[in-house]
Amino acid sequence: MVKLTIVGRVSEGLPLAQGPRYVNNEENESFSLYKQQGELILKEISRGALPHPKMTIRVDHQYCFIYLVENGIACIALSDSSYPRKLVFHYLQDLQKELQKFDSSLVEKITRPYSFVGFDSVIGNIRKQYIDTRTQANLSKLNANRKQDLDIVTENLTEILSRRRNSVLHEITSSSPSSTPRPVSSIWGSPRLEVIAVKWTPITIILVVLVVVSWASLIMADSIVISSLY
Repeated sequence: MVKLTIVGRVSEGLPLAQGPRYVNNEENESFSLYKQQGELILKEISRGALPHPKMTIRVDHQYCFIYLVENGIACIALSDSSYPRKLVFHYLQDLQKELQKFDSSLVEKITRPYSFVGFDSVIGNIRKQYIDTRTQANLSKLNANRKQDLDIVTENLTEILSRRRNSVLHEITSSSPSSTPRPVSSIWGSPRLEVIAVKWTPITIILVVLVVVSWASLIMADSIVISSLY
């Protein structure tokens, strides 16, 4: 059974609608976590880390995420692991078909998360059609095109989280100035000495010139005084 549905725009990973919740009191405690995981999957789709147009993502022994991307919109569903995956994909396809009935310009104007409230009721109505897997319509869907199940990529959520964590760490280290070691100067022996030398060498040169000029002036003055005595 589908427990959670998130419909989002792929271009910036913005969740547009989510539909009603279908969890009991025990599941409600972990519902927020599953919702955050669904939003993370949407972000990963948006940034191209999940390039497949449809995919199954195993969360744990109890649940899995299944998503379908069409026309720049991602429909993501959290369902029981025991629920037929093929029916979940049919469910997501029905959502995509309903989305096409809406004005695309209207959908593009949405800027706030989950503000496409007009689609929440659509999600609820379509979900009701997939509660009972033994209806004639659902049995027909299960028996048709069985080879399509082989085309679905499956991955664990832990692997996706690991790649995301490594990507963030790489971005941090790449942007940090201290992450790129400066080459050691062959003249000064260390970057620190080179900085000191660059800072103080011009000042030192100026002071030396002033001392030399002053010394030369004193010598010339003494020479003039001595010559005048003779």
